[in-house]
Amino acid sequence: MRSFNGRDILSLKDFERMEFYRVFDICDELAPIAESRQNADICADKTLVTAFYQPSTRTRLATEAAMHRLGGHVTGFSDAKMTRAGDFYQESIKDTVHMLEYYGDVIAMRHFQQGAPAEAAKWSSVPIINCGDGWGEHPTQVLTDMYTIWNEMGSLDGIHILCMGDMRMRTMHSIGYAASQFDIELTLVYPPDMSPTDEWRAELNARNVKFREAPDIRDVIQDADVIYLEPVVQPDYTKSRCEREGDAGLTPPEYQITAKLMKEKARSDSIILHSLPRMDELLPEVDCTRHARYWIEAFNGVVMRMALLSLILGKSE
Repeated sequence: MRSFNGRDILSLKDFERMEFYRVFDICDELAPIAESRQNADICADKTLVTAFYQPSTRTRLATEAAMHRLGGHVTGFSDAKMTRAGDFYQESIKDTVHMLEYYGDVIAMRHFQQGAPAEAAKWSSVPIINCGDGWGEHPTQVLTDMYTIWNEMGSLDGIHILCMGDMRMRTMHSIGYAASQFDIELTLVYPPDMSPTDEWRAELNARNVKFREAPDIRDVIQDADVIYLEPVVQPDYTKSRCEREGDAGLTPPEYQITAKLMKEKARSDSIILHSLPRMDELLPEVDCTRHARYWIEAFNGVVMRMALLSLILGKSE
């Protein structure tokens, strides 16, 4: 198995089966630090640089919180418009990264351009973590999701995941690539204008991922061990910022999770994951049911990023 020391985390296409388990093992080792709300000194001599060209709540703060829990330092920006990278000059990725690499030991980047973190990795002397790149991928989120499923189900083999939402989303892409390393079956439910691209379907087939497509969540929810949700109303991820204007509309029932649906049709032991934020595809009434795992998922996001930072910076092996 390859070492994680100094490694870029750009795509789950790069991850092999045993590498998932290695990261999960380090998660388990470091989880007590986060659970006790303590800060260790594991990365006391290291600095994380955040370069977020798009808005983020969970990913940016979880990554920063992870570094703080490890005792490290954090610098960077959460809005490129407040920097020379995003103002009048529109500084290139190359020039920005050549500057940032001197300010820290690892760079966490979110960008509206698909492939921007990979471009950054070409020029950076320190590791790059992809925290979401346009419609591309979101590897740290889906590593969190896989870790949550592994903890809750005890295995990633023999699991059926129902993915509902916009199949162009970066999380959906990364789940497909992660599924290729396990005996996971996917059911994809989406509105007609949010269908998987032909390219992504071809990639799933090439990787021997078992998947089917369905038009209505109510017809297939009974088969799912895990229900993974994204809103069916999405911003444009190719823009640095996308403001919502007017009423975004209501989610049709064929793409909506309700307490009634979970009681009447879902498996009693199924779990619900959602990377958040949500709209009305997942009603708050579901929060108090035994199926909800999205708050645990949020906590695991800190633990997962602690593990990645510790591995990348050579503090775990």
